[in-house]
Amino acid sequence: MYAAFYSGMREMKTKIIEAKQELGGFMRTYPEKLVWDVGGIEPVRCEDIIHSLINQATTFMPTIVFGQEIVGMDKRADGIFMLTAKTGEKHYTKTIILATGRGITRIQKLTVEGADRYELTNLHYTVTNINKFKDKRVLISGGGDSAVDWAIEMAPIAKKVYVVHRRDDFSAFESSVTRMKSLATTFVPYTVSRLHGNSNSHKIEHVTLQRVDSKDTTEIEVDEVLVNHGFDRHFGGAILDWGLASEEWGISVTPKMCTSMPGIFGAGDIITNEGKVRLIAGAFNDAVLAVNSAKLYIDPTVSKMAGVSSHNDRFAEKNDELLQKNKVSN
Repeated sequence: MYAAFYSGMREMKTKIIEAKQELGGFMRTYPEKLVWDVGGIEPVRCEDIIHSLINQATTFMPTIVFGQEIVGMDKRADGIFMLTAKTGEKHYTKTIILATGRGITRIQKLTVEGADRYELTNLHYTVTNINKFKDKRVLISGGGDSAVDWAIEMAPIAKKVYVVHRRDDFSAFESSVTRMKSLATTFVPYTVSRLHGNSNSHKIEHVTLQRVDSKDTTEIEVDEVLVNHGFDRHFGGAILDWGLASEEWGISVTPKMCTSMPGIFGAGDIITNEGKVRLIAGAFNDAVLAVNSAKLYIDPTVSKMAGVSSHNDRFAEKNDELLQKNKVSN
């Protein structure tokens, strides 16, 4: 999204092709989480960052298409790229910036018989409103950062928090695990083996846990169940089959975000190089470098970067509009 905004600063015709039905990518999976590491911004909910990024991305009115997973790419003799979506639609462009993040993600759901019947009541895979868990007995299944973090955040408001993990050790920050263990009751190594519900309300009332090694079982009463088992990911569109050089952590790029194929650039979590910074702040810088490289690829005679917004004519009219709005509101 930031690449779309910055390309507008560079007066480039821009199209965002989104595989899902909304912008935001992987950040949509933790809307209530506080994000601390965006430069110049105090801790803010992820949902609010997404909202701000969308507003910023649409500043220069890029074309945005939804529900179009790219499944093919061809470079024509005239140098134009043709992208083919799963829907059959074709997109033509002089340059491509790959900003698919961690790829197309699908939640790893609880593999327990009948679990899907509770998804509309009290079986959750994401947290959209933490207050839903207030004064409740909450069971969290998982052993990564998300499971540990939610246990810590829910402990002050929930009646009781249980954390179930199939391994003895948690794969989260050691300090967070220590804190979580002081706030929640943990069951390790255990898995959720059965959900027991009310046939009238379709709500889970108690859960059977099974120990991984001995197969012993125990039951606990619950009001809400949160599953954080991670995600299945794929890059979509067989990007890894495009012939781009890649490494274990993603598509290889130069310090200026150029891939091994002229005209294709990258930004964010999909790319890797020696100086890659895997933070939101780092992705913003990737986006700027990728757009600048794309602009120079199209026209090597232009400036290497956009002028700063405080002295950029593209913002003159928008500045006047904002100043006028402020006068009216005051």
